[in-house]
Amino acid sequence: MAFKEYKVLHIVEGGLGTIFLGASGIPVKKMEIALNKEAADGWTLAFQIIEQKRFLLFWKREAVIITLGR
Repeated sequence: MAFKEYKVLHIVEGGLGTIFLGASGIPVKKMEIALNKEAADGWTLAFQIIEQKRFLLFWKREAVIITLGR
């Protein structure tokens, strides 16, 4: 399926949970709300990837990069 336009969402796990708990996880509810909002506007999920980045000096933080198309 070829899309004519794309949109990229970047959803990151919380920083405080990463510092105090070591990891806090991807905010699934936030991701669900964002995807439902975009789907109502006619966007379709095209691709998604989970990345890990260094956070401050000692921790790693996960993020979801979602590509939408329509």
